[in-house]
Amino acid sequence: MSTAPIAGVAAGVPFLAVPPAASPPDRPAPVVVAWHLMDPPRTEAAFAAAVPMAGLAAWRIYLGLPMYGARLPGGGLDEVMRLAYADAVLNLQGPVAAQGAEEFPAALADLRARLDLGDGPVGLVGGSFGTAIAQLVLTETGPGAGIAVAAAVLISPVTQLCPTVDAMGRRFGITYSWGPESSAVARRLDFAARADDFVAAGQPAVRLVLGADDDREGFHDPAERLRSALSERYADPARVDLVTVPGMAHALADEPGIEPAPQTSHAAVVDRYAVEWLRQHLLDAVPAGDR
Repeated sequence: MSTAPIAGVAAGVPFLAVPPAASPPDRPAPVVVAWHLMDPPRTEAAFAAAVPMAGLAAWRIYLGLPMYGARLPGGGLDEVMRLAYADAVLNLQGPVAAQGAEEFPAALADLRARLDLGDGPVGLVGGSFGTAIAQLVLTETGPGAGIAVAAAVLISPVTQLCPTVDAMGRRFGITYSWGPESSAVARRLDFAARADDFVAAGQPAVRLVLGADDDREGFHDPAERLRSALSERYADPARVDLVTVPGMAHALADEPGIEPAPQTSHAAVVDRYAVEWLRQHLLDAVPAGDR
């Protein structure tokens, strides 16, 4: 099998698929699907360079976020920022999360047929707002579409939208005004309050990876709340984990974060954490005789 990356579009979603160096002779290799950040790295190719997961014997499929990369609106990132300043939740965060989760089953079905991926359990990886899509897939789209999620790695995660929006407001010097529509989006993206949905999805193994220098109230505290809520509900609390990367803030690459760039030292640590977790919890989800 060639290990050269495959770029294309699956059911309207831009992707970069990286084959495993080796796969079991009697079945397709496991599949990991990843969504990038809105911060650097902010395209599927840039995220693949930052978190390549090369040590994992699995397909790594990086999907582009709606409104980013090849799907930037007219005006590019400047237009994205304009929309965010006008209403970050209703113009950007809500639509990106909803569309990313909604388009996932068709994209995965297309890729499974095109790349002969099989129908086994999958692992999910997200960076920052890409984690909101991963968590929607896990709690809503995956079970409804018959997609079994064995494990997830959530990097610089958005686990509760309200404190994240407040953190972004502090960063950009604005105060967000919540209304009925945006509050409904926030409730949907409050995954600490939706811990029972993780249980209903089969108690997938969840690792949260945070930069030690990231915003405490916007990211660390919500992640701790999710970790605590899942640990209380899971039959095996060891299937939930939170780790921090010393010296890392929120982003995983330098600006502009559009093209692939050399992996930073912080991203290398994140990559190791992801490979370790997925090797244990995704590969272990495949019966030993089928690996």
